[in-house]
Amino acid sequence: MYVAPSILSLDYSKFKEQLDTINEKCHYIHFDVMDGHFVPNLSFGPDIFKAFRKNSNLFMDVHLMVSDPSYFSDVFIKAGADGITFHDEALGTLEDKMALINKIHNNYCKVGVSIKPKTDVEAIIPLLESVDLVLVMSVEPGYGGQAFIDSAYDKIRQLDEYRKKHNLNYLIEVDGGVNDKNAHKLKDCGCDIIVVGSHLFKDNLEKNIDDLNVYE
Repeated sequence: MYVAPSILSLDYSKFKEQLDTINEKCHYIHFDVMDGHFVPNLSFGPDIFKAFRKNSNLFMDVHLMVSDPSYFSDVFIKAGADGITFHDEALGTLEDKMALINKIHNNYCKVGVSIKPKTDVEAIIPLLESVDLVLVMSVEPGYGGQAFIDSAYDKIRQLDEYRKKHNLNYLIEVDGGVNDKNAHKLKDCGCDIIVVGSHLFKDNLEKNIDDLNVYE
């Protein structure tokens, strides 16, 4: 199970120091994009993303918490994203969702679909044969520092059972309230990638990553 630091929580007064640690110890960087409409907060645009891209060769996992994921996918693919994850709730029809998945893949980029805590796994079953990743939100998207919502465990188990039954290869990622107290259970449920923000950056970044890497 891999650790994906959420740079929403990074201390930007220590940008180089913290990014050097992440580059040394991690495989992924999780980059949250929020538009102030789909979620009640604003985050980063493509220029900030390019600074990370310039200074890291890690897999850049871009999470679009936006109302128009088709537009923003183009922006961040052009900026150098390796993976684009959009929210199932942001698009109304299966046709629109598949069109976006195909467009992202046609631009040689991995694609993921995310669900909020109140969205059931059944909502994305028609997409699972076509995506590379499923992101289970274990908090309401839009803010850091929230407590983990336990219903995520069952969703991860359900997704793991489904991919085994149907011989699929999508990765399962979880984001929100992840720490050293619940990481082992998430791995046991079938999680492949844990997105960690507040817990990782709260004091000793290197030690906190090492503590979670024991579950790799």
